[in-house]
Amino acid sequence: MNCGELDELGSVEVVDSTSVYPTGLQSIIDLFVSLPDEEKRETLISYAEQTGKWRPREGESFDLEDIRKDEECADTVGVFLKVSEGDKVRFRITLGPQVQTLTKAMTSILCRGLEGATLPEVLELPSDFVPKIIGAELVRARSHTVYYVLTRMKGICTVFRNRKRAAES
Repeated sequence: MNCGELDELGSVEVVDSTSVYPTGLQSIIDLFVSLPDEEKRETLISYAEQTGKWRPREGESFDLEDIRKDEECADTVGVFLKVSEGDKVRFRITLGPQVQTLTKAMTSILCRGLEGATLPEVLELPSDFVPKIIGAELVRARSHTVYYVLTRMKGICTVFRNRKRAAES
């Protein structure tokens, strides 16, 4: 529905037509916003179970790889970045066995939602979408871990951009 379009009840629904989120991520946000809390939890668990889809595949090459265990994470996390024509990004992630379910869910959501986004879109991505997906209660309870993967993804994109700039100058 476009901004100011009438819905089926005849009322005007105001829609923010200037989304700051990449299209794939916006679709996931829209899904979660529409779900009741119980279904949100089930959907998060489903996303957590899909983390294997986002592991590096045999023969895949990357522009940057960042594999480490940080204080704010329970286990080692590897972030792999491939940047293609038009600065479009693709992320792959490896997660150690101790990584929490919520972090796994956010990993799958971010990998899927940012697939094909541009480097600037990732770097400028605000983190305000996280509570829309997991709910404010879980954000408060797990405030460090829910933003961890996004921070790592932005970090590897920043390193890539800085190296690219240095090589061009």
